[in-house]
Amino acid sequence: MAMLLLAIGLVLTVEGLVFALAPSRLEDMLEALRALPVETRRMIGLGGLALGVVLVWLARSMGI
Repeated sequence: MAMLLLAIGLVLTVEGLVFALAPSRLEDMLEALRALPVETRRMIGLGGLALGVVLVWLARSMGI
């Protein structure tokens, strides 16, 4: 349970930084994403998911 809370806290921290430090840049990135085809967005999401799983596995194998 502590690991889940840590993960959620880290995600919210990074997301909050983006909104706080570069809100106009975030709008530009959303426009660029909107222009991409749905399949490309899906592949980006799957790539991010795979990278996240690998990072969690790596952290767990290091004893974190």
